[in-house]
Amino acid sequence: MRHGDKINNLGRTASHRKALMSNMACSLLEHKRIFTTLAKAKALRTYVEPIITKSKEDTTHSRRTVFASLRNKEVVGILFKDIATKVADRKGGYTRIIKTGNRQGDAAEMAMIELVDFNEIYSNGKVAKTEKPKTRRSRAKKATGGKDENTESTSAE
Repeated sequence: MRHGDKINNLGRTASHRKALMSNMACSLLEHKRIFTTLAKAKALRTYVEPIITKSKEDTTHSRRTVFASLRNKEVVGILFKDIATKVADRKGGYTRIIKTGNRQGDAAEMAMIELVDFNEIYSNGKVAKTEKPKTRRSRAKKATGGKDENTESTSAE
């Protein structure tokens, strides 16, 4: 019986599952996006998100604990140098899972798992939204001053 056992065993032994998650996490952190089955993507999310959270604090201890999970020196460097700086202000939810349909051979549910902050399509939309309020605020501040208002109107005409 599996009462209270919340881990998805994925039909593998513990050592095989550990190696699978480590390799998939390295691939995800290196390439920022991978395609896999939905069950593996959901299991990978629970594995990789605490690692990314740990990487926000760049200490020797956190590097060693992350290396114990990943076992790849290059990926640990990428994680602490590139990824941790980009997700520093995010409180969680570093990954996104998007279902991509069924695999042709065995009809397994496939999914794409990606790092949220490294998607150029969605990040460009965020940059455009944050630029508009900044320009409005700067205009409002200049309009409040008496001398600034006169110089703006004469330079604009």
